[in-house]
Amino acid sequence: MNTIRSFSFLVIHAVWVLGQTLIVREDKRAFAVLDPRGPFRNGSHAFEPTANVNLTPPYFQVFDPRFDAILGHNPTIRVIVENDTFAFAHEAPMWIKATDEVFFNGGRKVGRPVSVINLNDLKTSPTGLIDFHILPLSDDVQINNGGTLFRGDLLLVTTGNGSLPPSLIRVNPRPPFNDTIILNNFYGRQFNSLNDAKVHPLSNAIFFTDVTYGYKNGFRPAPLIPNQVYRFDADTGDVRAVADGFVQPNGIAFSPDGKTVYIADSGEAEGVLGGTDPTLPATIYAFDLMPETQAFANRRVFAFIDTGVPDGLTLDTQGNLYVGCGDGTQVFDAKGTLLGKVFLGVGSANMVFAGARRLVILADTKIYMAEIAAEGVNLNL
Repeated sequence: MNTIRSFSFLVIHAVWVLGQTLIVREDKRAFAVLDPRGPFRNGSHAFEPTANVNLTPPYFQVFDPRFDAILGHNPTIRVIVENDTFAFAHEAPMWIKATDEVFFNGGRKVGRPVSVINLNDLKTSPTGLIDFHILPLSDDVQINNGGTLFRGDLLLVTTGNGSLPPSLIRVNPRPPFNDTIILNNFYGRQFNSLNDAKVHPLSNAIFFTDVTYGYKNGFRPAPLIPNQVYRFDADTGDVRAVADGFVQPNGIAFSPDGKTVYIADSGEAEGVLGGTDPTLPATIYAFDLMPETQAFANRRVFAFIDTGVPDGLTLDTQGNLYVGCGDGTQVFDAKGTLLGKVFLGVGSANMVFAGARRLVILADTKIYMAEIAAEGVNLNL
């Protein structure tokens, strides 16, 4: 039997005003068996089964017909902000409905400045591109990494810097952007490097992850506490560990009903000092939440990421999980089946829905907007 790779595909064009968006339909059976003589890939290279076709990202990859309902009729994706000299758009995307603004931080630069764009500016932009503006935040914000919304404010998750502790910080999204630190220790012990957070849709408690990337990247001291996931009640001050056993617990997200939580473990990427180890997790785990304590239970592998590591997570109203990965945004159903990808050909750490039909994707030097049929769960809690 001939085991040499062969691919069948269908390319559909969806036209938008400044160009075209491709939809590539992949048959998983077509690459289930490859030529045993190779070449095979490693997880640092993007997976393009239709590599024999001259495609230029971004485009959509369909791995399951159910992805069509997520994309809807004539989906598009385009760059809306870019600056090739500065990785301004890395993590912590937060959408404010009232003003149609998206806040986020910049990566790969000490301080990771927090910036904002106003999507209303797209209506009058002659080029389809808009500008970002860096916020004048206080010194309380020491290297922001994650972010979500909390009671109308931005909730920034900082990694700490040197001896200054990692913190959860509420920031007013309007000038003068005043802030309040709401947590910076675990009963007197510093965290390692806080990474990401989400608010539980029913209890409104803040859940956040802690990693050692600050140490691995040389700006935090050696860790003195396990890498864990925590629950914080901002009303009572109660903070508790709810899950452990991770290498680097990263992105976090809840199912729409609040009964399931997803944690991305990006342990394969160990930072500048640690390098990468492809035998460590690039894995998303799912857990049930205990009804009374909201501790995590029934840990199981939800998905292993084929390119890079899983980072930021978000869900749509149908319970599909969107994952920032080494090739863009990957989309899984609630059972962990890969449905499709918003394929950028480069890494994306995080993304956020900005209302219905708008998925804003951060890719360091660019911000993309995918106009699709899906709508995100409410994160303004």
